[in-house]
Amino acid sequence: MESMRSAPIGRPRGFDADEALERAMVLFWEQGYEGVSLTDLTSAMGIAKTSMYAAFGNKEELFRKALQRYAEGPAAYAARSLEEPTAREVATAFLTGSVRASTRPGCPAGCLAVQGSLAAGDAGRATRDVLSAWRDEGRSHLRDRFQRAVDEGDLPAAADPALLARYLMTVANGIAVQAAGGAGRDELQRVADAALRNWPPA
Repeated sequence: MESMRSAPIGRPRGFDADEALERAMVLFWEQGYEGVSLTDLTSAMGIAKTSMYAAFGNKEELFRKALQRYAEGPAAYAARSLEEPTAREVATAFLTGSVRASTRPGCPAGCLAVQGSLAAGDAGRATRDVLSAWRDEGRSHLRDRFQRAVDEGDLPAAADPALLARYLMTVANGIAVQAAGGAGRDELQRVADAALRNWPPA
């Protein structure tokens, strides 16, 4: 009776929206946007299609919410890396975080933002654009951080912040693809370490 009294007015949702979104995120991460059907989603989330639409919107809107959850969870290393005190430490934290997120125990291998649209056709164009914008934003944050490093003398004046940001993103995306193909954490960490040996000296 207590639960009935405390329930909000209107039809109760009847499921844990946070848990349902987590399951959707994992499914998108594992199979990509177009590889997942509405039936796959509702089955994994444990809800009916009407409940999914009511709580999350259509498939594209659900994907956007899942991507946001991914950014704040498994991919949170990207934002945290920007807080490191030097450009080299930013780069190290970014690539190490990429390796760990791409080989996270209990999660799909690789990166949701990379796998999400690798095989997307016309039907997935909007989602592909969302992911492209998300990756571009991440690269812009790195570029701005490296520009600050140049301004502060932490990187050489001749360093190209935009090129360094693209370099890191390219390596991180490659790590994700390799992880999805079965490469292990130790092997990929060696790749990250090798990439960092090309980092410009202070």
